[in-house]
Amino acid sequence: MDSETKRAIIMEHYAHPYKRQRTDDATYLKVNTNNSSCIDNLDLYVKIENDQIADIVFEGEACAISISSTSIMITNLIGKTVKEALDYINNFEAMVKEEKYDADLLKEAIVYDNIYKQNNRKNCALLPYKGIKQVLLDYQKKIF
Repeated sequence: MDSETKRAIIMEHYAHPYKRQRTDDATYLKVNTNNSSCIDNLDLYVKIENDQIADIVFEGEACAISISSTSIMITNLIGKTVKEALDYINNFEAMVKEEKYDADLLKEAIVYDNIYKQNNRKNCALLPYKGIKQVLLDYQKKIF
C-alpha cells in the first residue's frame, strides 16, 4: 500500500471515526487509556457477550494517529472472540515493534506498518490497543 493511500485511510478514520460515542450502559466494561506526554486521553467501552466482543465504543480527545488507530481497531475487533481479539492485538503490537507479524490478519491496520520510524507515534498507534488488551485480560481472569 502506498503512503498516500495509507494517509487517506488514516485521515478518513480520524475525520469520521467509527463508534465514537459515549455509553452509560452498565454492561460495557470501561477503561481509560492516555499518553502522559501529550493530550491523548480515551475512554473505551467494551461489551462482551458469550466470550465474544459484541461492541466497542469510545470517546475522548487524541491526535489523528490515536483516533484513527482506535477506529480501525474497533472495526477489526467487533465480532471476535476474546482469544481472537488478543491474537489480533498481539499481532498489531508485533508489527509496531518491528517483530514478525501476519499482515493479512491486520486488514486496514496495516497502514501503521511504518509507524516504528517515528518512535513518538508508536505510543499513539498503540494507545487503544493497550486499553482494550487490559480489559480483555481482566475479563479472562474473571472467567477462567
